[in-house]
Amino acid sequence: MAEPRSAHTSEEIVDTGEPKEAECKSPEQKTPKQKTPVRRQRRRRRPADDFASFATYFRRVLKRVHTGLSLSQEAVSVMDSIVKDIFERIASEAARLARSKKRVTITYEDIQTSVCLLLPGKIGKFAVSKGTNALIKYILCE
Repeated sequence: MAEPRSAHTSEEIVDTGEPKEAECKSPEQKTPKQKTPVRRQRRRRRPADDFASFATYFRRVLKRVHTGLSLSQEAVSVMDSIVKDIFERIASEAARLARSKKRVTITYEDIQTSVCLLLPGKIGKFAVSKGTNALIKYILCE
């Protein structure tokens, strides 16, 4: 027995084998994402005024070292001012060293020397070794 034809008077459905433009897709049928070429994008530097505090970094480090502890807001502000002060001292000492050598650029050696001059004894040696390790990791990842 022949199947009855549907009543398509003015339009006939013709299958050309090409996908329709407005075709609905189910969640299982996702369009494949095109891979973008691997290219490192440079991040824009923030202006110095935008940088608020080191509070997020204090929390991250504390979470790794002591998982159950937290810092009060007063402790965070004290630590933040200490870190900013040490940073300013190291930067100004490194700038002074670069100027004494009649150079415009502050190098790693200037930073290392200023850290040794400013931080006493073992803490200075520890800071230099951590900085050297960070520099090596940065160079290897580049």
